[in-house]
Amino acid sequence: MKEIGILLVDDHPVVRAGLRAMLADFEGMSVIAEAADGGAALQELARLAALGESVDVVLMDLQMGAGLDGVRATEQIKLLPDPPPVLILTTYDSDADILAAIEAGATGYMLKDAPSEQIRQAVLAAAAGETALAPRVAARLMGRISNPAPNLTPREVQLLELLATGLSNRAMAKQFFISEATVKTHLVHIYGKLGVDNRTAAISVAVQRRIIRSG
Repeated sequence: MKEIGILLVDDHPVVRAGLRAMLADFEGMSVIAEAADGGAALQELARLAALGESVDVVLMDLQMGAGLDGVRATEQIKLLPDPPPVLILTTYDSDADILAAIEAGATGYMLKDAPSEQIRQAVLAAAAGETALAPRVAARLMGRISNPAPNLTPREVQLLELLATGLSNRAMAKQFFISEATVKTHLVHIYGKLGVDNRTAAISVAVQRRIIRSG
């Protein structure tokens, strides 16, 4: 059986070294290339394609310093001809991160504190074109589906993220190419769903519920 070739994408050399060592212990898979951010990952994919080598799974971190982040990189990888599946491996499990990665086209979403066997199974699933979700992530997604309380839409989650950075309504409108009136309407819906009546309270509740990251 052909080995599963993995492109490892993470901005921390020590983390990459640890993941490489872990993956080397798994029979039938190997790290064939590494990259420190999304831009470098795209370059590696192009280099390997030119050599006639294929990547079976991209194991992608989300946040990578000043470099291209995992979500944007995943979006660009999915535009390639015959793109490899992207398996997110991160420390973040907020709704905002999970939804953004899935919308970008990620095949799976795992957390770095997962047992090594879970990560091995996730790589195997991704290579087979199947979805692989960390139990905690799957539980959050199921909670969104089954919770009778109104869920925030992906756009509302994005607006909440911007809200937390202190952007004005006008700045958020420019960011999404919508009117300030539309932003205000979104905020009214967000406040109603969270049971609050102002920005500060909305951000506080969103962080408590892990809809967005803290800090």
